[in-house]
Amino acid sequence: MNLAHWLERSACVGGDRPALMLGGEVVADYATFHARAAGLACALSEAGVAPGDRVGIFMKNCPDYLVVLFGIWIAGGVAVPINAKLHAREAAWILQDSGAGSAFVTPDLGPGLAEVTELPLTDVTGPEFAARIHGPGRAIAPRAPEDMAWLFYTSGTTGRPKGVEITHGMLMATSLAYPVDVDPVDPGDAAYYAAPMSHGAGIYAPIHVRMGCRHICPPSGGYDAGELLEIAAHHGPLSMFMAPTMVRRLTDAAKAAQTRGEGIKTIVYGGGPMYVADIAEAVDWFGPKFVQIYGQGECPMAITALSRSDVADRDHPRWRDRLASVGRAQSVVEVAIGDARGEALPPGMAGEIMVRGLPVMPGYWQNPEATDKTLRDGWLMTGDIGVLDADGYLILRDRSKDVIISGGTNIYPREVEEALLLHPSVHEVSVVGRPSEEWGEDVVAFVVAAPGHAVDPAALDAHCLDQIARFKRPKDYVVLTELPKNNYGKVLKTELRKAWEDRA
Repeated sequence: MNLAHWLERSACVGGDRPALMLGGEVVADYATFHARAAGLACALSEAGVAPGDRVGIFMKNCPDYLVVLFGIWIAGGVAVPINAKLHAREAAWILQDSGAGSAFVTPDLGPGLAEVTELPLTDVTGPEFAARIHGPGRAIAPRAPEDMAWLFYTSGTTGRPKGVEITHGMLMATSLAYPVDVDPVDPGDAAYYAAPMSHGAGIYAPIHVRMGCRHICPPSGGYDAGELLEIAAHHGPLSMFMAPTMVRRLTDAAKAAQTRGEGIKTIVYGGGPMYVADIAEAVDWFGPKFVQIYGQGECPMAITALSRSDVADRDHPRWRDRLASVGRAQSVVEVAIGDARGEALPPGMAGEIMVRGLPVMPGYWQNPEATDKTLRDGWLMTGDIGVLDADGYLILRDRSKDVIISGGTNIYPREVEEALLLHPSVHEVSVVGRPSEEWGEDVVAFVVAAPGHAVDPAALDAHCLDQIARFKRPKDYVVLTELPKNNYGKVLKTELRKAWEDRA
């Protein structure tokens, strides 16, 4: 079944319901949304796009993003959404690698991309696009669950990104797990696109289309905490996906404005480590509005979930341990911890997180070597280190490549980071290992000071000795004005290691 059937059904039963919005302005109801996507699909088919062909999307968040996405699906094509923060040359490489024959762009991104690719580009603000979406529509192309819908390119922090083949069946499994494991969806809700629609935020669009919700894009086209708080107050209830760094910024902005986030229904956070101190502060300020998910592009948004009640609970005797976890397995997957051979380990033992189920990818695009390395006997080997407790809560330690081995003992950077964030002078921190002739590796902490505070290494050292084992404490503290991050808000530990090497 083609995911686009969900849009068609919502248009049939609630065509006059508001669908696409730019801030507080309704730009299309569901009947119009469907008609525009079907018109675009007809134009794509007439231009030679056949089922299975790839079509690029290099756009900032805007209402027409969903028109393009569903138009590609109606035609039977495969969407290749590219993060709008990437350099034009990086976007061109993804288009080339995917074999896309054309791409849709927003006017701020089109000219730069046109300089580095000869592919036909359609500006969604131009007359050509307007003619396409207002033309005659076409029927939805039949698609099987195993047919690809979305070609997702990983962040590529350690080399060229890999294309993850995401099928219609995978997206349906993730979507149907959302109201069961993450958050119930009501037709009166609005999906707010604070994070890039090319990634997790866009993955959650189909279930909100199926339920006939509003889809609100911020007029700024990006994430502005003040703008979000203003729109939520007038057009809620809003549900949205955020990276942990965005939650941190929202909490800071709301405190400065003395607002409690009225109109925000749910913030689903994931995509990086959320520290206990940060989420505890956010819940204290906003109330029980947070749900955590853990997923990867290879199993999008659908490995585990930490429920709203678990995130907000302070009565359970192990609430802090649970808050430090990423929750329990979602309904559509199995989760296990494996040793070096992929054999399942008992609860309480650390190893590689493995997952299998309906949302797991069939493989990487034209990369059988990487596929064979990542998919083993039906299991997705995530590359993340974790522990399952007796109640099924998954504690995410670190990426396997980030574990520090000092004196033959594993040190998980996240544990050290969690401890340092409890100190009032620390706003952000990232911990990496540096080479040591004596121990193999030493722990180094890169720290961003909290506003109005100075970083005192001696005070932080004493604080660590009160919180964690002596051998885990940092041997050095490096004060930065900000941590290096990629386009998705993840801290670039490779850059920190290089910075240390340059410093040394």
